[in-house]
Amino acid sequence: MTNVIHLVRVQPNETDASSDAGSRAVYTVLEAAHLLSLSRGSTYTLVRNGTIPAMKVGSRWVIPKRRFHAWLDGLIDGGEG
Repeated sequence: MTNVIHLVRVQPNETDASSDAGSRAVYTVLEAAHLLSLSRGSTYTLVRNGTIPAMKVGSRWVIPKRRFHAWLDGLIDGGEG
């Protein structure tokens, strides 16, 4: 009798990425787009024109979670975006 170990490669998926998002201080533009139910292109436009609070780190845009949620709460409360 031989012992055989079968290795299974697990591919990361959206669920894995979103669970990781809980431990980070920022969202990606794609994550913010998903949260807002917007397209990636529309979200990039809002990030670039300053509507969505974001900052550029190197060549990437990141959206600080606290600022994003404060901005979103302001929209819900009737404040300006």
